[in-house]
Amino acid sequence: MSLAHLVLFTGLLSLVVIVASSSPGSRSILRDISGDNDDQKDRAVELNSSNFDSVLRDTPAKYAVVEFFAHWCPACRNYKPHYEKVARLFNGPDAIHPGIVLMTRVDCAMKTNTKLCDRFSVSHYPMLFWGPPTKFVSGSGEPKKEKSEIVVIDDAHTAERLLNWINKQTQSSYGLDDKKFENEHVRTNITDYKQISQAVYDIEEATAEAFDIILSNKVIKSSETSASFIRFIQLLAAHHASKRCRKGAAEILVNYDDLCPSGKCSYEASGGKDTLASFPICGKDVPRGYYMFCRGSRNDTRGFSCGLWVLFHSLSVRIEDGESHFAFTAICDFVNNFFMCDECRLHFNDMCLSVKTPFKKARDFVLWVWSTHNKVNERLMKDEASLGTGDPEFPKITWPPRELCPSCYLSSDEKSIEWDQDNVYKFLKNYYGPKLVSLYKEKSVIGSKEETISATTEDLAVATNALVVPVGAALAIAVASCAFGALACYWRTQQKNRKPRRSWN
Repeated sequence: MSLAHLVLFTGLLSLVVIVASSSPGSRSILRDISGDNDDQKDRAVELNSSNFDSVLRDTPAKYAVVEFFAHWCPACRNYKPHYEKVARLFNGPDAIHPGIVLMTRVDCAMKTNTKLCDRFSVSHYPMLFWGPPTKFVSGSGEPKKEKSEIVVIDDAHTAERLLNWINKQTQSSYGLDDKKFENEHVRTNITDYKQISQAVYDIEEATAEAFDIILSNKVIKSSETSASFIRFIQLLAAHHASKRCRKGAAEILVNYDDLCPSGKCSYEASGGKDTLASFPICGKDVPRGYYMFCRGSRNDTRGFSCGLWVLFHSLSVRIEDGESHFAFTAICDFVNNFFMCDECRLHFNDMCLSVKTPFKKARDFVLWVWSTHNKVNERLMKDEASLGTGDPEFPKITWPPRELCPSCYLSSDEKSIEWDQDNVYKFLKNYYGPKLVSLYKEKSVIGSKEETISATTEDLAVATNALVVPVGAALAIAVASCAFGALACYWRTQQKNRKPRRSWN
């Protein structure tokens, strides 16, 4: 190579390095060539002034780490691989230890985040804060105040030191080399009444997973399956315990005629038209990829089926007398048409067909769901005992256990139980009603006055106030999700004029 060629090559190389180091996209390029290439996807959640409060308020994680950084800061760029090593343990659908710590980041160099960073008195980059997620909502760091639950992480210069700090706070022994084998963080103490509050996330997860199964298997194929789908979505729009799922279900109802004309749904996007998949039933952030209350000790146990049962129980305790048989039909048809486990579906359908007299009282429907669940558990107890396929930490039991509701038992022996059904009903109403949504209440109290009013009325009051409206009427949808009320009323008016759908109510 001649001297001129060498000089030219050196100059071009220098120019490439200068351009790369000065362009906004170069940061990701530098990270790509500097570290492990097998897991380049960022796990830390990027927060900003518009989503900061909502993400931290809605996360099921018990703790949160918020890193305030600036993208122009060399130390921040060098620290990111360390932070991501820890984030991969806790964040995302492939998290090793999900639901424990939410790892997040805020770029203070973005002008839109200036007030947010000022709110937490960020004095240097990177600066890490630790605390319960809800304590960050509409609050400030103020780490020096004795009563503050938000603290600055002062020893986190490497991934190892950050994880050690987290281990001390959580009294755990997580390791950077942990692998995802089984679910070790399970809640086995069924006598802990507060555990059900975690299940509000699980019914969101189960609802979204059921919706995804319907879409992926394209099972809405006829007027019958379309009617079954609509009935169940009506029930969710009025009585789902989660605000996100109520709003998502209402959106689907409003747009259903366009999405599925004559009951025939299009599953493939074409010509810019929306499909059912364009309307995530519980919002774009669900499913998360893991369960909390319903998490089994093994990856192949509990999860979706547990979440679905909690959903059914929570729906049953939120309806009024006039809605009881509609809710019964909606759930039975949903399982019969859309639950893909064939043996489970047939067994459940047999129990539905055994009901000869329509339900008139909500109490009767609540107790039917409860007794049906116990019958399923009784059948599975025998199968799992003989085959060894059950969850060793969560063997099937008769519900509720005496430890949770001693007053539910009149007498019992090895062969039978005599129940006090009045007390069983009271227990179920409280357990799957106020107790289930208690976590929402706790979170709403922490926010600002406006957020408190919004979260309390929409997350709690709506789920119970909707009881006074028959689920077959559009007013139920309007009450369940005020933002979509007017459109839902219009949708319902249109449906009354369509002969094939008059039988849906």
